Amino acid sequence: MKYALIGCGRISPNHIEAAKNNGLEFVGMCDIVYEAMEEKAGKFGLDAVRKYTDYKEMLQKEKPELVAIATESGKHAAIALDCIEAGCNVIIEKPIALSIDDADAIIKAAKEKGVLVCANHQNRFNKSVQYIRKALEEGRFGKLLHGAAHIRWNRGKSYYDQAPWRGTWAQDGGCLMNQCIHNIDLLRWMMGDEIDEVMAYTDQLAHPYLEAEDLGMALVKFSNGSYGLIEGTTNVYPKNLEETLYIFGENGTAKAAGTSDNIIEEWNFADNLDDPAHVKATYGENPPNVYGYGHTPLYADMIDAIKMGRQPYVDGEAGKRALELVLAIYKSAAEHRPVKLPLDHCGTLDFAGRFEKGKR
Repeated sequence: MKYALIGCGRISPNHIEAAKNNGLEFVGMCDIVYEAMEEKAGKFGLDAVRKYTDYKEMLQKEKPELVAIATESGKHAAIALDCIEAGCNVIIEKPIALSIDDADAIIKAAKEKGVLVCANHQNRFNKSVQYIRKALEEGRFGKLLHGAAHIRWNRGKSYYDQAPWRGTWAQDGGCLMNQCIHNIDLLRWMMGDEIDEVMAYTDQLAHPYLEAEDLGMALVKFSNGSYGLIEGTTNVYPKNLEETLYIFGENGTAKAAGTSDNIIEEWNFADNLDDPAHVKATYGENPPNVYGYGHTPLYADMIDAIKMGRQPYVDGEAGKRALELVLAIYKSAAEHRPVKLPLDHCGTLDFAGRFEKGKR
């Protein structure tokens, strides 16, 4: 299967390794910074792969069947629509887009062209997360009561200096949209997906050089009667502390933790079907960074979906749901009121100027 990568920045090594691990035919890579392509090509033995600074030229000449989009977030939608128009299946790094309208346009275009969209929420493939999901689907939790997602990370000025688009409303959003959306996706997915209402606060406490937030707190009321708590920040001193996901049901408690929900720290169920010590020892991983090992199985699933003519495990609708929850948090915090879902016509640019002096 012919594969191309658009965007050769911080996350691109995970995509390159996933493509190689799955035996894809790497026909092209694209970045507006040629040196970024050369550096990745040298590191991963891709010197023979053709390199482009114009992705439209690459699409026309290479005709890839699968394209991964790993650019700045604000460009995801436009590039995805061009890839879809060219007949390509796409894997889109999180978030799928920065507005509901753009997410809807991607989903609609893919359906019309008969191609597939995969939202790159790779933590769904963590061994720990998959085991919790299995217990959920088997009904072992019983009635869901509440869940909690905590993302307690650190991002300093040097991180934002690497790429000026980070922390801007036009191209990124704040910590919730960039760093925290993976765990926000997991919480919504585990707790039943459908949401009635969101109440939230966001603030900018330690990053005055950004446009967007570095702290978000939210309470989510799910349609099935359960609740969710979200705490996301990039202000933790002096480095990343943890990313944790709690699921509480009438008959079970589970906690995924570690750098990216990659280990199971708590496992207690009334049915006693498995030994908690065995579960913790078996379904944990120790990835080298916060991106984890999920890209390779996500790619494998997308390749199989293309071959079998089915939707991928994490489809465009899943990407839209994660985006929608973050935007609902932004909207609730900005308007100082509960926000009902579904959201219409909402995007990050709606909150431009939010943290300018006197506008909080």
